[in-house]
Amino acid sequence: MDILALNCGSSSVKYQLFDWDKKEVIAKGMVERVTVGDSFIIHEVPGQETYREEYECPDHKVAIHLIIKTLTDKVHGVVDNMGQISAVGHRVVHGGEKFTCSVLIDETVLDAIKEVQHLAPLHNPPNIAGIEAAQANLPDVPHVAIFDTAFHQSMPEHAYTYPLPYEWYEKYGVRRYGFHGTSHLYVSKRASVLLGKAPKDCNIITMHIGNGVSHSAIKGGVSVDTSMGLTPLEGAVMGTRCGDIDPAIPMFIQQQENLSAKEIDSILNKKAGVLGITGKYTDRRDVSEGAEAGDERCALALEIEAYRLKKYIGSYAAAIGGVDAVVFTAGVGEMGWMIREKTLEGLEFMGIKLDREKNRNTMTRKKESEITVPDSPVKVYVIPTDEELVFTEDVVAILEDTYKDHMQFSYSFAGKDFQRS
Repeated sequence: MDILALNCGSSSVKYQLFDWDKKEVIAKGMVERVTVGDSFIIHEVPGQETYREEYECPDHKVAIHLIIKTLTDKVHGVVDNMGQISAVGHRVVHGGEKFTCSVLIDETVLDAIKEVQHLAPLHNPPNIAGIEAAQANLPDVPHVAIFDTAFHQSMPEHAYTYPLPYEWYEKYGVRRYGFHGTSHLYVSKRASVLLGKAPKDCNIITMHIGNGVSHSAIKGGVSVDTSMGLTPLEGAVMGTRCGDIDPAIPMFIQQQENLSAKEIDSILNKKAGVLGITGKYTDRRDVSEGAEAGDERCALALEIEAYRLKKYIGSYAAAIGGVDAVVFTAGVGEMGWMIREKTLEGLEFMGIKLDREKNRNTMTRKKESEITVPDSPVKVYVIPTDEELVFTEDVVAILEDTYKDHMQFSYSFAGKDFQRS
């Protein structure tokens, strides 16, 4: 059984083809610059040279056609025809309150996703376009939606309700939803295995740090709080997003600079965060190199980000009544030893004893590592995330009618014998 996972962004489509029977990735890649011109595909097959092809993709339908063409190509492809694909899993960023788990997509589900697209105007429209394009190209296979927000629907009311006029929640759905749910689910399950405990017996703080950043407070195996809110703008300092700020600032600057609401929204999402502080960088590697070379604003950006991360660890530890482990994941979380070190400095009082040498030597997207000393009461792990595997397992379980709530469902990666492919 081959499962195709699709992640459609506004100008890109990521994909992965997984052989469920052999439990291995057959191929993966990305179509970039969709809708913006000069499009191309990067296609990777284990054991082969990476393939790149320039191919104009004015919309997502053409991009997915390109993926299918590449997967079935006689030279670079991995399947004879798309009849070998058993199902397609689609990442959907926002499911609102309508979806608490992955679901088989039908007309009713697609309409419901469209109804909440105003909650994620930058993300849901391309997700929807990708679903419709994939259905047009692959009309005879099941399509499944996997929601970023679903994992966090276990949050209690007091955690997801904002101190705003309550009718805003009733009329417009204004509340905390959270994102990166599949990533937080995956790494929290893996951390439970490394701790040698069942998820229900674990309190874990997961730190997904990439260009987008979110954290989750996980008590007894379920998310009880998360840093992103109604949109992915709230929370930690990110590559181009501001995260938590005084809510009066946007209105103040709007008046001072005579800007529109749309312009302010664009600045907060695309020109703030690490980019706003440094004035030139979003990639933390560039920021770290700049800081080491004496760039004061790069050094400041590192200090601000690490300080905010530290505060989230402290507040979440208080919220869940103590912590068994902290997990770093995603690009910066997995590769950024400097940010991890600065974040964890001074947390010995919480029982976090960092092994600095081990932390500095841990920069990998493939291996799970413990970066605290052996007698550290609270463990800190670096765990590479695998959202596509969550997609695949959800799809297969739905096809086989074995899918349940994640606390009842047996994911392969939640087992002691699991090995990363």
